[in-house]
Amino acid sequence: MAYIPRLKQEYKDKVVSALTEEFGYKNVMQVPKLKKIVISKGVGAAVADKKLIDHAIDELTMISGQKAVATLSKKDVASFKLRKGMPIGARVTLRGEHMYEFLDRLVTSALPRVRDFNGIKATGFDGRGNYNLGVVEQIIFPEINIDKINKISGMDITFVTSAETDKEAKSLLTEMGLPFQKN
Repeated sequence: MAYIPRLKQEYKDKVVSALTEEFGYKNVMQVPKLKKIVISKGVGAAVADKKLIDHAIDELTMISGQKAVATLSKKDVASFKLRKGMPIGARVTLRGEHMYEFLDRLVTSALPRVRDFNGIKATGFDGRGNYNLGVVEQIIFPEINIDKINKISGMDITFVTSAETDKEAKSLLTEMGLPFQKN
């Protein structure tokens, strides 16, 4: 029997039925699902020091379990000494098994390590059913060794869902285990 991530199984067993009950879907295929998770990190100081991009790529690769890629600038900005095509960040897109494994690790081990944590804000929805979450320190992930990092930096995590509205997306992500703040 093939390995199935815990959250993927939980989605099939519990989340589908809970969302169908809440929103009254007539078909299982109408139930929104998580399509992908994109983790991105901007490294503005990489204009001066190229090694910072390599560190960011290594950190994102360790956190996600999948090889990260450098993001390149799209245009020249003279005031930042930036040329078109220079690496200025790193990102990784997770789908399938890797996505569910990352979400499980984020909810169970990384978010509880945030100082004074009382839930994530529910204001990061974009109106089309996607959610953006900003993480201030990369050291909340247990995969990162605090002694080996050279600079504490944050990252953005984007959850792309197939939900039509923000309400459906919030219900989906809540059922998947994301701890939203109580109003």
